[in-house]
Amino acid sequence: MEFGICFKGDISPKRTVALARQAELAGFKYGWFFDSHILWRSPYVTMAMCMEHTDSMRFAPCVTNPGVRDWSDAASIFATLNVQSGNRFEVGLGRGDSSMRVMGRKPNTVERMIEFAGAIKGMVRGDKVSYDEIHDAQFPWANGYEMPVWIAAYGPKALGAAGSAGDGLIIQLAEPALCRWFIDQAMAAGKQAGRDMSNFRVLSAAPVWVGDHKKGIEQTRWFPAMVGNHVADIVEKYGKDAKDIPHSFLAYIEGRKGYDYKHHADKDADHLGFITDDVVGSFGILGTPEQHVEKLKALEAAGVTQFTIYLMCGEEERIVAEYGEHVIPHFQ
Repeated sequence: MEFGICFKGDISPKRTVALARQAELAGFKYGWFFDSHILWRSPYVTMAMCMEHTDSMRFAPCVTNPGVRDWSDAASIFATLNVQSGNRFEVGLGRGDSSMRVMGRKPNTVERMIEFAGAIKGMVRGDKVSYDEIHDAQFPWANGYEMPVWIAAYGPKALGAAGSAGDGLIIQLAEPALCRWFIDQAMAAGKQAGRDMSNFRVLSAAPVWVGDHKKGIEQTRWFPAMVGNHVADIVEKYGKDAKDIPHSFLAYIEGRKGYDYKHHADKDADHLGFITDDVVGSFGILGTPEQHVEKLKALEAAGVTQFTIYLMCGEEERIVAEYGEHVIPHFQ
């Protein structure tokens, strides 16, 4: 299993660079960044800074979407970061949650997301690509890089897209049984599409707290509320009694009365009251280093190939150090 860290863009750039350097030395392989340009700083400038101060860590948005930027502009940003870093850039892709809703727009369709994935991969590679009213967009300076695109998914249709069109799947929670349920659907869709899924990768992303369990609950309660936005979309589309969706995945949002996107992923937000302690502990990883290793082993057994820490719960340097010393060595 590989390990990554993820920033939401509210830590100072210099501290972010220092954390990336610390994480690389501790054994982390990936640095991911939220891409919600109104709520937080655009991640790509900070990624470039981190790339200049690391040697092997790979970087990616977690996640971007097709609806914010012109596609050739997005692909140009991605290809530029890739060339500058020596092929260390990848893309996490979704339909668009906070970045679209904050602008008063709806998330993109799954079909649009798949089209975007193919277009940006082609342009980064150096191909001529046509989309919308644009014809034969091509970068003469592209270096032929085959850019991996990971697709974030919860619902059946998006999971199918991840398996049939993505290089990897992003799951925003750390509950092993649910991860297995998501992975099985993506893998089945890929196999049905005739793809070789032997190298398909799966990322579980969640907050962690090494130390006192009660404090960990309070530091990470924001996370199931953020996930609840996606679950609410699934309930709206498929219905709460949908046979294909586990009841345990839906039950925790029963008390959800609303979500303030101005406090998206905010551990001190006012919209967290419906989240129970059991759900917090299930969706994240809390407790002693030994408890972290145990749960990570269960995630690995479920098919997860990378675990990424949402590094936004406080004491970030300590958390990175704890994982580097007491957790990551168990997976090397």
